[in-house]
Amino acid sequence: MQVHSATFIISNTDVSKCPNTAIPEYAFIGRSNVGKSSLLNTICNKKNLAKTSSRPGKTQLINHFLINKNWHLVDLPGFGYARVSKTNKKKFQKFITNYFKQRNQLVSAFLLIDIRHEPQPIDLNFMQWLGENYIPFSIVFTKADKLKPAARERNINNYTNKMLETQWEELPPIFITSSLHKTGSEEILTYINLLNKDFTETNPL
Repeated sequence: MQVHSATFIISNTDVSKCPNTAIPEYAFIGRSNVGKSSLLNTICNKKNLAKTSSRPGKTQLINHFLINKNWHLVDLPGFGYARVSKTNKKKFQKFITNYFKQRNQLVSAFLLIDIRHEPQPIDLNFMQWLGENYIPFSIVFTKADKLKPAARERNINNYTNKMLETQWEELPPIFITSSLHKTGSEEILTYINLLNKDFTETNPL
C-alpha cells in the first residue's frame, strides 16, 4: 500500500470527541523519545505530519490523521520519562486508557520499542495490559540503524523470550524499523492494508 494522502483531522483529550466514523483506525504509542513522530512521518512519506522534538513528551493529545481517505492513523502521547508533571501523567494515562477501552473503530495498536535497550518493565506491563483487555497489537522496534545486525537480533530475542517466559502463548506481529534508513514502514503499511481488507469484509457498508 502507498500513502497518497495524509491529512490532520483533530487533536483532543476526550475520546468522545474523536471522529465519529465507521472507518478502521490504528494507534501508535510508545515510551517518550522512542522515535514515534519520525516513524509516522516516514510511514506517511510526509516530513512534518507528526511534530518531532528533541524534548521527550512532545505529543500530549490524541491526534487523528486521515490516510488515503479510508483509514485513520492515531498518534497517542508517549509514556515513561516525559518531562511533564505527575498530574499531567495521570491525565494522559486516563485518556489513553479510555481511548483503548472505548474506541470501537480501533483495529490494532502498534507499540513502539527502542531496539537499543533491554526489555523495560513499563513496556512489558503495557503489553500485558493490552492482552488482558483483548486489544490486538503489534510490536514495532525503532532505531534499528543504531545497532549492528547481531545486536539487533539479540535484543529482539531478549524481548520475545521475556514475553514467552510469562503468560504469552504466542507472539504478536513484529516489525523492525529505521526512520533514518526508511526501512520497515512498507511492511507496516502492507500489514495495515491486510487488516483494512478484513475490516471491510466483516463490516460491510
